[in-house]
Amino acid sequence: MQLYCNSLTEYNRLLTKEVKIGDLLLGNGHPIRIQTMTTTDTMNTAATVAQTIRCIEAGAELVRITAPSIREAENLRNIKNELRSRGYTVPLIADIHFTPNAAEVAARIIEKVRVNPGNYVDKKKFEQIDYTDAEYVEEIERIRERFTPLVKICKEYGTAMRIGTNHGSLSDRIMSRYGDTPMGMVESAMEFLRIARSEHYHNIILSMKSSNPQVMVQAYRLLINKMFEEFQECYALHLGVTEAGDGEEGRIKSAAGIGSLLEDGIGDTIRVSLTEDPEFEIPVCRDIVKRYTAEKKISLAPSPIPPVEKITYNPFEYKRRETFEVSNIGSGHVPVVIADLSRINPLMVSDLTSAGYTYEADLDKWTISDTAADYIFTGHQVPDFPLPGTLKIVCYPAAWALASDKSACFPIFDAGGFAEAAQRSEKLNFVLMDCYSDQTSINDYTWLDELANHPAVVLILSSSLNHSMAAVRRMCMILQEKNIKNPVILSIDSDGKTADEHLIHFAAEAGALLLDGFGDGVFFGMTNSAYQLQDAGLKNAKGRNYANNTSVEQFINNTAFSILQASRTRISKTEYISCPSCGRTLFDLQETTSRIRNVTNHLKGIKIAIMGCIVNGPGEMADADFGYVGSGVGKITLYKGKEIMKRNIDSGIAVDALIELLKENEAWVEPNVLK
Repeated sequence: MQLYCNSLTEYNRLLTKEVKIGDLLLGNGHPIRIQTMTTTDTMNTAATVAQTIRCIEAGAELVRITAPSIREAENLRNIKNELRSRGYTVPLIADIHFTPNAAEVAARIIEKVRVNPGNYVDKKKFEQIDYTDAEYVEEIERIRERFTPLVKICKEYGTAMRIGTNHGSLSDRIMSRYGDTPMGMVESAMEFLRIARSEHYHNIILSMKSSNPQVMVQAYRLLINKMFEEFQECYALHLGVTEAGDGEEGRIKSAAGIGSLLEDGIGDTIRVSLTEDPEFEIPVCRDIVKRYTAEKKISLAPSPIPPVEKITYNPFEYKRRETFEVSNIGSGHVPVVIADLSRINPLMVSDLTSAGYTYEADLDKWTISDTAADYIFTGHQVPDFPLPGTLKIVCYPAAWALASDKSACFPIFDAGGFAEAAQRSEKLNFVLMDCYSDQTSINDYTWLDELANHPAVVLILSSSLNHSMAAVRRMCMILQEKNIKNPVILSIDSDGKTADEHLIHFAAEAGALLLDGFGDGVFFGMTNSAYQLQDAGLKNAKGRNYANNTSVEQFINNTAFSILQASRTRISKTEYISCPSCGRTLFDLQETTSRIRNVTNHLKGIKIAIMGCIVNGPGEMADADFGYVGSGVGKITLYKGKEIMKRNIDSGIAVDALIELLKENEAWVEPNVLK
């Protein structure tokens, strides 16, 4: 066992305790299961049954239904009976938050219950209490007394349980001792798990969800480490990024968090929490999971990636790899984006729109968007028109050699080409490395001698291996072992067939590395066959085009910035923490999210939470700056952080009230004054 997974160099599923959910087996090497959650009113049996069937037919292997009170829990029997009468046998899950009595009812009816240890018995009133050790133990005993009856019912009825910790709903007791940390999330779940084990009940799944993929990944790793340390075994794991949002951002944030763990063989079931109809979550789940089939990740041949003798970084805390500065790359600079415009020949002024730059001829000025690339890769050409001052060119050495102005134009070499080059840039050279896929890099690092700590070299790392993320990560570790501090750009090509497949590929591969502190920039592209396919139009799971028929180049550029934002390594736009809706939701979440986006999407760096009900807010808003939370039918409560600022506002004026709150806190900028 290597800290939290079987191997850092070979794809190898982490074996967990097997769980039986109805007739479905999960964990212990069984296929990664896909699930979702209904958004209908649980008391509306017909609507919930119809939506559940749509989810099942889309591919859901488990379906979760909210049961906030005994009344809804009892109606689960009607829903289950109707589904079974129609021939649908997919296991159902009751989602429980505050009501132990509802959980005890549901556990006698359906195949699985989910409890949140942060609010199932514990308190969440945002109070700081200094517990003595004796008082802390007393609280644990109170939890044991209230939680044990549910454990016994589950054991008697053969019902599975998910102990699901959420970052934003840690109890006041946990917060007081551990703070708002991944370790606090782990301990919150472990307390409940220890009680279940004391009753010899093991039909358990665990989850560590957060809207921040960085926190989520660290929490799962710590949980695995803790379980092996304490129990010498690991329970099954449900993966998800909570309140991920909608559209591209929701898919990217989910893939970055879930994919980072799946890359290391961690995870037995997943749910992608999108602010969309639940059946649209399923294709995204399937696109993520299919990356980790035997054909994709496993090879019978020994891995050419050298094994890790000693890990060079802390996987439980984020710390960016130490590098020196080359131009605006590395050291304290935010990760850069290189946009690939090399397919466009000849390159025209208008083509720079795909990289975030729009020229206004009548005013003779450039408009620069928040997702404007730092560099453009132009291949064999150098544009013959003046560029905006913030943009630089990367091109092949022959084209660079012919460039009349080399002040903002830099060559890109392969490793051998740089070593042999008669002419190099004194300021900045990019050097490509195909990690462990070519003859120069297999167990032989002599090729690094020419590059190591060269003050004008930035490395561009990629790998042609199936498990390419592990290969690039291992090379980054080699750089650390050898104290080589050149900045690193992560180069990733996708061979996907749909927009969702591309988003997921880029987010899982780059996200996993960025979340471990590796990467001073990103450089995304597609294989030739993928480019040809996508030129016909980028389609998502709903069959509609992304981003108003933007070009493939613009789609890739926007994706790069979204992944940096999701990994919290470069903030370039407003971030929305939006719950996926459920039977508790008190307003049209999708329509409201769209309205709020339309009026606030220019507020760079502000995090706004949009929560359907008081169950998901304010706790699960986690680190949001402002919150818009349903507090009753047609009523909204506004938050600054976790403090209520305006209570029970009519929903018809609530968006305007949110804008006023932003203004009062100097977080608002008029759209027309932004450049």
